[in-house]
Amino acid sequence: MSTPTISSLAFLTPGNFADDDPRTGLEETLRLFGYGERLGYDGAWIRQRHLEHGVGSAAVFLAAAGQRTERIELGTAVIPIGYESPFRLAEDLALADVLSAGRLQVGFSTGMPHADLLGDLVHDGDWRGLDLSYGRIARVVENLRGDYLGGPDTVIHSPGNVQRPRLQPHNPGLARRIWYGGGSLRSVRWAAGQGLGLLSGNIVTGEGTDDFTTAQLGLLTEYRRALPAGRATRVALGRVIVPLDSADARTRARYRAYAASRHERTLGPQGPRRTLFAPDVVGTAEQILEQLAADPVLAEVSELRLELPYEFQREEYEQILHDVRHLVAPELGWRPAADGPVAVAAGEAGR
Repeated sequence: MSTPTISSLAFLTPGNFADDDPRTGLEETLRLFGYGERLGYDGAWIRQRHLEHGVGSAAVFLAAAGQRTERIELGTAVIPIGYESPFRLAEDLALADVLSAGRLQVGFSTGMPHADLLGDLVHDGDWRGLDLSYGRIARVVENLRGDYLGGPDTVIHSPGNVQRPRLQPHNPGLARRIWYGGGSLRSVRWAAGQGLGLLSGNIVTGEGTDDFTTAQLGLLTEYRRALPAGRATRVALGRVIVPLDSADARTRARYRAYAASRHERTLGPQGPRRTLFAPDVVGTAEQILEQLAADPVLAEVSELRLELPYEFQREEYEQILHDVRHLVAPELGWRPAADGPVAVAAGEAGR
């Protein structure tokens, strides 16, 4: 078995906030992005969540995060494409990317959580007959490439300017930083054919197997097989990793209870789609490293994305980031970004 060697370390946070005080939670998440940058993390990612206590517009949040950070990659995993206008979303993403000096990493999915509640609010008419799947993502990417609209002689007039029309601001590099969150063989084949990066986390579809590891290895193999000849792109693996080392006794008990509450779902396929879940990796740094060393999927990738648990507090997120950065990731071969300070204590993000 190969030894995992990680060259890129990122984290994904849910962006929690209280129902009666959203600003405080969002501000703490922005501070967490800054804290991760100071620790030397390579990327900070936000989930996009609708009708929940989380970020409903990743583009807006990342535009703000871009003004609070200088170096770290800013990602979203994932934007459910079924609720988006391909052109308008491309405009928002391009603007946020320019404001961040080209640091956005944009992940998509085709799922539509809460569709029965949201579908009619987002779309006029019978939205169930619209293409809200892969084709809609392809349209976003095409818009980001910034081809001119109309014929070669088509121009638009605005105050003080005459120009050929295309998506503005024009930043074609963002189209090369698009990812897909693929959990099935069909989805990873499509992502590979489009030249998109692959996000593979702790949830996959069991196709021909009841074993999570076997299924996820199959996805990575199929994705790489389906890539066009000579096409290289990025693959990032997500794992819920919760070290105990610098946590106090009460927090350690909370972490263990969290993992125990989610263990049953890892014992076999769940639901009609045969969803398979990876176990959370919880323990001391030594125990975590033993588990990661035995993970054959991690050995197949060089980018690790730390998936932070839902509904934890900022201090707990800081402690997890701190311990992974200092006690886990270096043992996997990772080194912090050269231009970022690394001697940052847990608890500093709120200062």
